[in-house]
Amino acid sequence: MRRSARWAIAAMAMVAPIGAMPAKAADITIAVGGAFTSMDPHFFDLSPNHALTWHVFDRLVHPDADQRPTPGLATSWRVIDERTWEFKLREGVRWQDGTPFTADDVVYTFQRAPNVPNSPTSMGQYIRPVTRLEVVDAHTIRMHTAEPVPLIPQMMGSFSIIGRKQGEGMSTADYNSGKAAVGTGPYRLVSLALGDRAVFARNPLYWGPAQPWERVTYRMITNDSARVAALQSGDVDAIDTVPTRDVSRISRDARLTVASRPGLRLIYLYVDANRPVSPHVTDRDGKPLPGNPLRDVRVRQALSVAINREGIQRQIMEGYSKPTGQAMPEGGMGYDPSIAVPAYEPDRARRLLAEAGYPEGFNITLHGPNDRYVNDDAIAQAIAQMWARIGVRTSVATSPASVFFTAGGVRDEHSISLTGWSTSTGEPDTHLSLMLATPEPERGRGTRIRPSHYSNPSLDRLVDRALTTIDQEAREKLYFEAIRIGFQQELAVIPIHHQVNIWAMRKGIAYSAQLSEQTRAMEFAPAR
Repeated sequence: MRRSARWAIAAMAMVAPIGAMPAKAADITIAVGGAFTSMDPHFFDLSPNHALTWHVFDRLVHPDADQRPTPGLATSWRVIDERTWEFKLREGVRWQDGTPFTADDVVYTFQRAPNVPNSPTSMGQYIRPVTRLEVVDAHTIRMHTAEPVPLIPQMMGSFSIIGRKQGEGMSTADYNSGKAAVGTGPYRLVSLALGDRAVFARNPLYWGPAQPWERVTYRMITNDSARVAALQSGDVDAIDTVPTRDVSRISRDARLTVASRPGLRLIYLYVDANRPVSPHVTDRDGKPLPGNPLRDVRVRQALSVAINREGIQRQIMEGYSKPTGQAMPEGGMGYDPSIAVPAYEPDRARRLLAEAGYPEGFNITLHGPNDRYVNDDAIAQAIAQMWARIGVRTSVATSPASVFFTAGGVRDEHSISLTGWSTSTGEPDTHLSLMLATPEPERGRGTRIRPSHYSNPSLDRLVDRALTTIDQEAREKLYFEAIRIGFQQELAVIPIHHQVNIWAMRKGIAYSAQLSEQTRAMEFAPAR
């Protein structure tokens, strides 16, 4: 028996089985680096959670490999007027318990998704623009908005639909136990051990193409070396977020193959840009400063130009990154070719600090995760060394993602942090509304996990205009203007690079590389 099969059976024995299915020849075991935390598809707007739950729960719209919207549970959509979208729902779809899927399930999803108790980040940003749902018939629904919302189809590809019958009265714990994990997706949940793995079985009622895998074991291995070792030993069949240092070695292994593609994930520094006093900034003697130096744009500029992005690309990322000074990667909607990658200018950085009143520099702590993004801890350590050369003595405090996001976001304890963001729409709308816009939770603006306290009314007006402009060319021009302000001129956030997504798998398995970094069994297939 293969070791991966033994592990799958052990996992099923550790938790109460939600269903049972013997191992088949067409099984796959996938190890992912992102830490998934819940089977509740609406609990936490987090990429690893979305990748996990999409095996069971489907969406109205399916983003394709290039993040363009294609039919899912909705077969088509159209604009009735600038404030009304109509969606035709797929007929003949059944939930995994045999219940027919109808428009009422969409209504229930819209009621629940933004209001999940204790959610670290609400799904409200995708749903809140719809002020009223109109059920035309069992398979036609109209979404009414208070203002034009051009990205409604893209938003509908950002969250899962749950059933009223299966979900009403259920809590996040019920999804994690499997009791409420009943969807319309390609797989059904067999067992779940949070922090370890999920086991899925092919859903015979799935409306879409039959999946090639009878059973999927979806393992969480956040340690890079352990994940690679699991692939090389045959314990797993495929892995994501391949460490850049291991790509060459894996490529030379005749048993394995590598797939990569530049992605949407922006790695950047979130800056406490507006609080009068920041918790982890002191003078050179370690005494609290009377004011927050990060409020001065010259200090933020100094920190930016003190970073050698090409050096990080070359020495740490092994070439698998794209240095940037903006939100979107080249070729993406909202990418502005006039914005150059910030030059590495340590002498200029020192002059900027002196102009801002810090000729001797200051002390700061750079926080970040150590198991969420490619080489995240190494990048933080390199930036700290670069800042030390301009007089900003930097302590690095990295931690597991679960700890980092709680401390930095929920408790708002960081002064500056290394983090990442990937748009779910293929446009920079969420970069602007969640990272740069003045926080307004009731409008879905701002986010609890990245509070910068930045606020610029002029930028807010640009964001409002961009997110209500139906014409794509005009909308992109507004994106350009907002990104120049927030990412280039004021540096509300400090961009570093876009990740290149890397996967590896055993020979005999093919992978369809996505612009999105989410790794799902649906993109793997036996090689032809």
